[in-house]
Amino acid sequence: MAADDVDGTLAAMGPRLRAAREHHGATLAGVSCATGISTSTLSRIETGRRKPTLEVLLQLSKEYGISLDELAGTAPAPAAEPRARAPLSFGDDKAVLPLTRYVGGLHAHKHVLPALEDPPARPRQVSHDGHEWLCVLYGRLWLALGDQDLILTPGDVAEFDTRIPHGVANAGLGGPVEYLIMFGPQGERLRLRTPPTAGRGSRRPNRAQVGREAQP
Repeated sequence: MAADDVDGTLAAMGPRLRAAREHHGATLAGVSCATGISTSTLSRIETGRRKPTLEVLLQLSKEYGISLDELAGTAPAPAAEPRARAPLSFGDDKAVLPLTRYVGGLHAHKHVLPALEDPPARPRQVSHDGHEWLCVLYGRLWLALGDQDLILTPGDVAEFDTRIPHGVANAGLGGPVEYLIMFGPQGERLRLRTPPTAGRGSRRPNRAQVGREAQP
């Protein structure tokens, strides 16, 4: 394997480790206590700012109950694998479809939350290093961001520092929620290149930035 391939494989483990930790229902602090790996090291590995060593990968593989092949993306494909890339399935029935091949910097996923039959509880919040952009495609998404509760509808965008406790849930009954997430390193920001709309007062305010209270 060429050096570039090795670097790419190691870098791609960051989002897989983060997804495995979240699926495991663990925080960075909890994993740190269980493995002895510092939270700062875990955070830098998940955001692609540090390459994991074999010793660290073995510890995390054991902690999360997944194989090194799965972390490296080299696990054998199922015999009857469909053409479309199968989404990752999480314990809360959320489906996650990776949209980019991660080699450091920004990476993107599409998330789908299933329809609900009962009103949801306030989303469980997590926090970690990084910066996140979220755009709702379909349905109503409940974003619990710190002590704020925001209801986002199709076309709404939220941008936030992921060190702020955050969590999401389907805010409506009878239908799923689809949304896109872009996640990047701490301090990274999207750079708007589109010229501002001519005329004053013509720009629609971003609902997540307005910070209106949720009415799930």
